[in-house]
Amino acid sequence: MFITVEGVEGAGKSTLMNMLAQSFETRGIVFLRTREPGGCDLGASLRPLLLDVSSSLDSRAELFLFLADRAQHVAETIRPALLRGDWVLCDRYADSTIAYQGYGRGMDTDRLQELNDYATGGLWPDRTLLLDLPVETGLARALARNGREGLTQSEGRFEAEELAFHQRIREGFLARAARWPERFRVLDATLEPEALLRQALTALGLSC
Repeated sequence: MFITVEGVEGAGKSTLMNMLAQSFETRGIVFLRTREPGGCDLGASLRPLLLDVSSSLDSRAELFLFLADRAQHVAETIRPALLRGDWVLCDRYADSTIAYQGYGRGMDTDRLQELNDYATGGLWPDRTLLLDLPVETGLARALARNGREGLTQSEGRFEAEELAFHQRIREGFLARAARWPERFRVLDATLEPEALLRQALTALGLSC
């Protein structure tokens, strides 16, 4: 099973990923945990360019860097794991590009859908867990986290965008969830972590 975890900045993806990984290990599920950008050697090289506050990327350059990372990530990391029969748990994937570069930056979402189909060879998740919460709450969490972990400069580029940008991203994620309800499960990211984990396990068809 190919599972992705999506959401606005500060939605709690990393916390949920940690808890899901622990739950999978307890259940004896063989899985690969990965992320975008950074889930392959190319992505690790591109991550600083994409996330550092000092990067001044044209929006089209930003898009194609994400697509390059995704194409290599699928070829090098995700598809081989799925072919082995492993589960794949991925922090962000193609839906993020369409939400951020499409809804956030105003690019054509149908074209972005086609570009992601091409970059991934048509590989889309079996289940996408969308962590939803007000953007103000998420940004406050994200900025506090970046401050604690010393990531304000190195990984704070998107957090530095205006509030309206993040609101468009949230609306974009929710629009995609409405369009593909068979794949998406929208989870309440304002819940305490244990309650959110229970929602996620139920969405994956696993007992709590």
